[in-house]
Amino acid sequence: MLTCLIKEETMNALTFPRSAFIGFDRLFDELNSTHWTNIESYPPHNIVKTGEDKFAIELAIAGFGEKDIDVTVKDGELIITGKSDDKEKEYLHKGISARKFVKTFKLQEYIEVTNAAISNGLLVVELEYKLPEEKQPKSIKINKGQPEYLKG
Repeated sequence: MLTCLIKEETMNALTFPRSAFIGFDRLFDELNSTHWTNIESYPPHNIVKTGEDKFAIELAIAGFGEKDIDVTVKDGELIITGKSDDKEKEYLHKGISARKFVKTFKLQEYIEVTNAAISNGLLVVELEYKLPEEKQPKSIKINKGQPEYLKG
């Protein structure tokens, strides 16, 4: 189970020097609004880097089938929901948990979910960072002569 080493009161008391980080206001607002003490541990998950701009989230979901899992992207969040279809059974021992859950991951801008699959008790959600062409770096040609604004 993940535990947070920063108390909520301490986190709320932190102030960031916003003047040093131009254009990061949204990031600071998200940091300040995050509930640091409410980190979900069920079901356990891994985040794996699978390529230069590709990632996968693996969730251990033993006991869940395709119909029991919902994967949604909404407002920059990946929301994975599992519903329990555990009928009334008489267990002599129940060591496999199949309780309902909602797991939410905040997605960075330009991260897209490309695939989701269940195999061998794992749900794997594949993600890719896709920077739009207009946002990609471009080379600027340097011309000889006087700049345009000085000509006139």
